Amino acid sequence: MSAFSATAFETLAGKLRASAGMAAKADIGRAAARLGIGGGDAVRVGDDCAAIPDGDGFLLFAIEGFMNEFVAGDPWFAGWCGVMVNLSDIAAMGGRPLAVVDAIWASGEDGAAPVLEGLRAASERFGVPVVGGHTNLKTDRGQLSVAVLGRAKNLLTSFDAQPGETLVAAIDLRGRYREPFANWEAATAAPAERLRGDLELLPRIAEAGLSRAAKDISQGGLVGTAAMLAEGSGVGVEIDLARVPAPDGVDPARWLMSFPSFGYLVTATSDNLPAILAHFHARGIAAAAIGSITADRRVTVVNGPTRETIWDFAARSLLGCHRPSLQPTFQCVQSHVAADAGKVEDAA
Repeated sequence: MSAFSATAFETLAGKLRASAGMAAKADIGRAAARLGIGGGDAVRVGDDCAAIPDGDGFLLFAIEGFMNEFVAGDPWFAGWCGVMVNLSDIAAMGGRPLAVVDAIWASGEDGAAPVLEGLRAASERFGVPVVGGHTNLKTDRGQLSVAVLGRAKNLLTSFDAQPGETLVAAIDLRGRYREPFANWEAATAAPAERLRGDLELLPRIAEAGLSRAAKDISQGGLVGTAAMLAEGSGVGVEIDLARVPAPDGVDPARWLMSFPSFGYLVTATSDNLPAILAHFHARGIAAAAIGSITADRRVTVVNGPTRETIWDFAARSLLGCHRPSLQPTFQCVQSHVAADAGKVEDAA
């Protein structure tokens, strides 16, 4: 992205603060309170997946639920996303997927067919089986939820970003918007080898010890996802917008609030930064150092010498999930409910 005029930058910052994708995250804290989930839980909550200790590694468990409007408006793609966004969650944690299950509601078999066809197409392309689920073909509207099970040797988490690290954005720009939603779609036309190999990058980075913190860019967009990572880790983040990888000709505000089919934020020490960038570049994925992890508990965007605060955690929480004073206890859970395009926590 290029630099902005002072007026354009101020307008952009205002749009980021008002983002519906970020505002929707407030629901997470309410759900967590009702569930009685808090810092005393054996499994840390607030990440892309629940990471359950298992032998010498971790089982990863996540679920996505999709907006009714999305399922009705683009049912095949909703089914595809049911697999894709779950696999993205597993990769963001440094893991590899094992299987998915789905729950589908529809008015008759004809209503369910395109959703199931999308699920099957993604399952076959990514090489991850659908092993069961729940079906109800006697409802008045289409609904979809999909869960995934995976495994990780070394975790990438939302809780381990450290002040002084560099923030890396890695996004597959070889796509297009799937109108009318803010989904940057770079997967449905991609060959199986590319999709599977790209997802393998994150566990390789984790297992090589190159990073400990990452998050996939989801409905909150790049800035909103950075905010969730910062809150979970009890830190702040500063993002230089001119360094953010972006397709040519896209509206900057839309891009920063978009949900890419392949998009991750990864933290890196100065020693490991070149290797992380090289991993992504070797597979044709745009990746760049876009900012830094700070200790000030703010989400700040930068345009040359000008700065705008998008979120101040000292004033209010976002998810309500954080690591107080960098202690190993956490509050809240991560929600996977789509706000705009129907994506739950990750899409396109």
